[in-house]
Amino acid sequence: MLRASFAALVVLASASVSPAQPAPLVKKTYTYKTVGDVKIGADVHRPDDTTVRPVVVWIHGGALILGNKTGVPRNLLDLCRDEGYALVSIDYRLAPEVKLPEIIADVDDAFAWIQKDGPKLFNIDPNRMVVAGGSAGGYLTLMTGVRLKVKPKALVAYWGYGDVDGDWYTKPSEHYRKSPLVTKEDAYKAVSKTPLTGSEPGFDGKARGRLYLYFRQNGLWTKEVTGFDPVTDKKKLDPYCPVRNVTKDYPPTLLIHGTEDTDVPYQLSVDMAKEFMLHKVPHEFVTVKGAGHGLSGGDKKLVAEAHDKALAFIRTHLKNK
Repeated sequence: MLRASFAALVVLASASVSPAQPAPLVKKTYTYKTVGDVKIGADVHRPDDTTVRPVVVWIHGGALILGNKTGVPRNLLDLCRDEGYALVSIDYRLAPEVKLPEIIADVDDAFAWIQKDGPKLFNIDPNRMVVAGGSAGGYLTLMTGVRLKVKPKALVAYWGYGDVDGDWYTKPSEHYRKSPLVTKEDAYKAVSKTPLTGSEPGFDGKARGRLYLYFRQNGLWTKEVTGFDPVTDKKKLDPYCPVRNVTKDYPPTLLIHGTEDTDVPYQLSVDMAKEFMLHKVPHEFVTVKGAGHGLSGGDKKLVAEAHDKALAFIRTHLKNK
């Protein structure tokens, strides 16, 4: 009987010193900007407490035409839960209903809101911030390195791009022209009379995908999304091309890209890495040989290693105050 009681006490003592489970993330949605009748929102994922936490800001992709703030990678949410970070995922108005300058203005305003109101609204330390995004979100992430006066601790651009007026976007895509050609009439059925953020009830992602396909098949993306003609207005596009605006003050950046990307060419990340080297910007460039857009089709081990490197990069830059 005594031995049984002692064994029970040992079990209880062991349980009392076991590592505490990380607090679950709770999502709250805020409106960071209103333009006319359009409310532009941000989802904040964090434990339901008042602890001041570092923050990861996620910017969704979708060619600036579709997608929304709900598309946060699971591994980033898990990282934030395990490491005690907050995660903020932002919407922005989509093209072609609005053009690139207005999209960039939305992203600027989102970060102004995070930095000004974030500490009191959801208890974050805006001086300990990493920005990440995929594809078009990777492009917008790279733009924050140019635009934000208070620089993030680091950036992570997943298969992003540093220009919006290269041949890959301004000329018909051979890859996309292998798909059945979308007619202009069918494509423009997806265009709304009012601006969209992608979070509206009934938002038709498939129709928006056909619109994107039409733009790529006909080399119209740059003109329709930016509002500038890539030939006659090329100078006006310079401020919206991060690859042309890297300076020594650019934040440390990690780039991830697959070599067989048929949507955003691998060369776009190569070009960014060259600029980082030229200006002595701390950076890492993770190449996944044989992988397509989003690292699709890549060797599973190499893909997992690439994602692990990105998470380690975020940990490193949020570890120190």
